[in-house]
Amino acid sequence: MLKSKPTILKTSSLSNQNPVRLIFNSSRNLVSPDGQVSPSPCDYKMGRKIGEGSYSVVREATHIPSGKKCAVKIISKRLVAGRESMVKNEVNILEKVSQGHKNILTLIDYFETKSNLCLVTDLCLGGELFDRIISRGSFFEDDARKIVSSLLSGIAYLHSREIVHRDLKAENLLFSSPDDDSGLLIADFGFSKIVDKDNLQMLNTYCGTPAYMAPEMFKKCGYGKPVDMWALGILTYFLLCGYAPFGGETPAEEIKAIMEANYDFDQDYGWKDVSEEAQDFIRQCLTLDPERRMIAGDALLHPFLNQQIKRHDLLPMLKSNFPLSRSGSYCSTLQGEGSWVIPQSKDTRMNGVYSCSPENIYQ
Repeated sequence: MLKSKPTILKTSSLSNQNPVRLIFNSSRNLVSPDGQVSPSPCDYKMGRKIGEGSYSVVREATHIPSGKKCAVKIISKRLVAGRESMVKNEVNILEKVSQGHKNILTLIDYFETKSNLCLVTDLCLGGELFDRIISRGSFFEDDARKIVSSLLSGIAYLHSREIVHRDLKAENLLFSSPDDDSGLLIADFGFSKIVDKDNLQMLNTYCGTPAYMAPEMFKKCGYGKPVDMWALGILTYFLLCGYAPFGGETPAEEIKAIMEANYDFDQDYGWKDVSEEAQDFIRQCLTLDPERRMIAGDALLHPFLNQQIKRHDLLPMLKSNFPLSRSGSYCSTLQGEGSWVIPQSKDTRMNGVYSCSPENIYQ
């Protein structure tokens, strides 16, 4: 595999002919409001690309003064025009929670150039959640329990700080290293929101990734922390069988299934090997009424997370059920225009997946 040549983000490549409307108020900015390029060189040496999205690329980088490895998310101002508030919101949230919990990605630094917004974070080289599982030699229910427990611990911390993530999904869960004991980190806080601690303020924005969205988000009648618990239920279900709980032959059918909480534990698709405790945990997360849905603090005490269950190796069934083609589904991430991956249900796996995932437009 060819390796890209490491480069340094040079200030000399930035034009200084026009005034710049700065998004960040950071001493590290490489451009001033009058469009003048900072005389100070960038502190980060950019390496290979390790990820990309519709608005950004993520590069492995080295902090030149300290020699420490990190990741830099480089967001194109041109492509994110009109949605700059999402980036500012992500920075604001990460500043509140960074280094506060071992399962939450740390924001190390942020700055901007004339063309880009740059977020410097932990370097995660362990891969995404489901990629990591499929590459294993075996996967037992107890392994799933440990993953869910780590994820739930991070969610509980966010909720204790009155923060709703609103876009918990497999692609936003990263392992910090390839090591077997690597920590799992919650990333991408662009849709996150701080809610009123007295519950007097409900969120109403229609945003997130539809396959993981709770029914109340589609209804636009106000929602809060319980939407993260619904997403946790989706992830737990997928971890234990390799397909999503809700499906249909059309987007409308899938949304209808979500809004009715119409799912099952099909014995022919691996659920005969999954404990009743795990199935009950999922039921408690996928409760239609958000007022009755299990909260993070109670979920930490659920029997599923507090007993070791070896049972059968789930990996063969996971690989059988897991989508061979990780295609995007019927629409983009809401409140954005990026492609996203929906975990297929057994219905869409059998009948094909509908896709209109836009091409990556970052250059």
